[in-house]
Amino acid sequence: MPADLPLDLLLSPWVLALVGLCIGSFLNVVIHRLPLMIERQWWGDVSHQLGDGDSWRRVFADKGEMPGAQQQTARQLSTALEALPHLGIAAPRSRCPSCGHAIRWHENLPLLGWLRLKGRCSACGSRISARYPLIELATAVLFGAIGWRFGAQPVTVLWCAVAAVLVALAAIDWDTTVLPDALNFPLLWGGLVAAALGWTLPLSTALWGAVAGYLSLWSVYWLFKLTTGKEGMGYGDFKLLAALGAWLGWQAIVPILLMSSVIGAVVGIGMKMRSSLREGRYVPFGPFLAGAGLVVMLAGTSTVLGWIGWA
Repeated sequence: MPADLPLDLLLSPWVLALVGLCIGSFLNVVIHRLPLMIERQWWGDVSHQLGDGDSWRRVFADKGEMPGAQQQTARQLSTALEALPHLGIAAPRSRCPSCGHAIRWHENLPLLGWLRLKGRCSACGSRISARYPLIELATAVLFGAIGWRFGAQPVTVLWCAVAAVLVALAAIDWDTTVLPDALNFPLLWGGLVAAALGWTLPLSTALWGAVAGYLSLWSVYWLFKLTTGKEGMGYGDFKLLAALGAWLGWQAIVPILLMSSVIGAVVGIGMKMRSSLREGRYVPFGPFLAGAGLVVMLAGTSTVLGWIGWA
């Protein structure tokens, strides 16, 4: 775009919504590939650990040398991992998982490509999940709403970035019950840096928001574990709420927890009634934390506090 275009146009809700469609298409790639990349890394760690004779001797000092079968498994794993084709966010090109058809540029147009193909692969006719256009549309709506909420100012771009990361985290956690540090940590540190630069909250508010977010769920986790002997949630939930606290402040922590708990419970009960709960009979908490964070971002912390009579 020409450099002399006014900021009011560049950051208008409609332009941001169009940008959101494109970002949503990118998020679909992140949602699909990042967990696979992480799992590859985990298997690499397993291979390394299985073949680490020094570590074996330190931990199992009275068990003798590492078993040969274990070393063989480590070599087999390493060989299998090295034989896998490269997988990154930018490459390889997107392909149909059923027939391997490389997605053409016009088939990959946000929202329009899926509609034009009528939700099916052009080569083999396999169904393409409706979640792809829904992620694109949801990101577009969020970007447009953020543009309307914050106006045409540079910090609006930051809030759009926060929304994009939350969408990715919610979808990944729903699919895999994992909230990747590769997204959680940049979101957390980004909130603290933005506050330190004076772009969002006072730094003390952001810092205590991060502390309150982490410790609140950390305390619940340990209370539940000590009383039941089971783990009620993962550490990724602590980090996500800490990141939301860094962006929204400590005052937002209770409303976020209330909203996410109530909605999560309703969804969990509904899934239980339909016998659609996954193995272990639980629902990931991250999507509801992310959704509640987006509500507080768009409505404003003071408004949300007013809803619960705390304003």
